[in-house]
Amino acid sequence: MGDAIGHVLTSAVGIAISPLPLIAVILMLATPEGRANGFAFTGGWVLALTAVVTAVILAGSGAGAAGADGPAPWTLWLKLALGLLFMLLGTRQWKDRPGEGHEASTPGWMKAIDSFTPAKAACLAAALVVANPKNLVLAVGGAGSIASSTATAGGKTVAGVLMVLVASLCALLPLGDAISGLTT
Repeated sequence: MGDAIGHVLTSAVGIAISPLPLIAVILMLATPEGRANGFAFTGGWVLALTAVVTAVILAGSGAGAAGADGPAPWTLWLKLALGLLFMLLGTRQWKDRPGEGHEASTPGWMKAIDSFTPAKAACLAAALVVANPKNLVLAVGGAGSIASSTATAGGKTVAGVLMVLVASLCALLPLGDAISGLTT
């Protein structure tokens, strides 16, 4: 189980420090429906991330997932493909950056966040997990590491839960103020 957890922490921390979900949940907490939207966003984030991690672990834990001498070759190819995808995305982002003297435009979802319902907040969270290439690549890579580990099914489950928990800190921590506001 230790190898599964060790391999996944880098991916989980990479997702946890993602600025978009942190910005989104903080902005939502400042809206008129802040608490409801904040909790809906966080719930949508955790559920979507759990779905991605679980699907990859289940799909990759079949026969040939881990050999006696290390991870299965497919996991190494998966990580190579994900690394190449990161390079392509970084190149595209570099080319699409605003020119000197120009500002980047505010995303549409940020402009409309005051009118969000809890359902829209949960959908935005799911989109930030699945449609954000960085988060998706890190989630798939981390879950692939869990799937290819030599851990038992219980160990893989614990590693998956830990990955989702650590990766969700960006959405969970800002809720602390909202929760403390409920008790006062």
